[in-house]
Amino acid sequence: MRIQAVLFDLGDTLVDEKDFDGWTELARRFYLDLDPDTLRHAFIEVEAAVDGEPHAYGREEALVDFWRRTLARAAGKELDEGTARKFIGAIRESEIPVRLYSDTRRCLNLLRAERRTLGVISNSTSEASVRRILDRVGILDYFERVVSSGTEGVEKPNPEIFLRAVRRLAVRPEEAMYVGNLAQTDAKAAEAAGLHGVWLNREGFGYGEDPPEIISLLEVPLMVRRFEVGGEAPPHRDPRGSTGPR
Repeated sequence: MRIQAVLFDLGDTLVDEKDFDGWTELARRFYLDLDPDTLRHAFIEVEAAVDGEPHAYGREEALVDFWRRTLARAAGKELDEGTARKFIGAIRESEIPVRLYSDTRRCLNLLRAERRTLGVISNSTSEASVRRILDRVGILDYFERVVSSGTEGVEKPNPEIFLRAVRRLAVRPEEAMYVGNLAQTDAKAAEAAGLHGVWLNREGFGYGEDPPEIISLLEVPLMVRRFEVGGEAPPHRDPRGSTGPR
């Protein structure tokens, strides 16, 4: 079966929205003396820990809890909810740096050359905000559809947001592949909706099979062909161009 459509998460998949240097400076407003590298490690650890956890009190409360735990881990002390809320407010008032990953455009060009339909599914404020980011980094024109949780009223890992996207692309779930940076919220959730899910783990080694794991977007075309033939993964090709073990 041909994979007709390849869909992507936005942040930490197509674009890098993390600003550990800037966040460290913001934290000093709240008497938190952090190191950017320590904050980075804390962010990654808490992100992995909460991946797939249900948002019992809604997305905003989950965001507050995430930053409370992240800042507390980085600072090595307990942190109150109010400080986390003020920190989030300071982030929202700042200019968000958005950088296109070096492998993004090449991946999209390869898929477009193979006549794959491309789309984005993002847990985000709105479809308009996602489109602004894609336009800002110069890749909006690659995507046939953009689906945002803020506009849809449903978010990952709920299968419904994936199903809405494939319906609008006029493909069956099994004809679509989804790539995101979270194993549960992205890859496993896409699988639950009937799509082929792939975990982009830029911090990892690419050994995982449940869900299938890659370390670079340059591996996406190889994963597409793997799903199409239904066999084992092709030999790993290092993103820098050499073929060999990870």
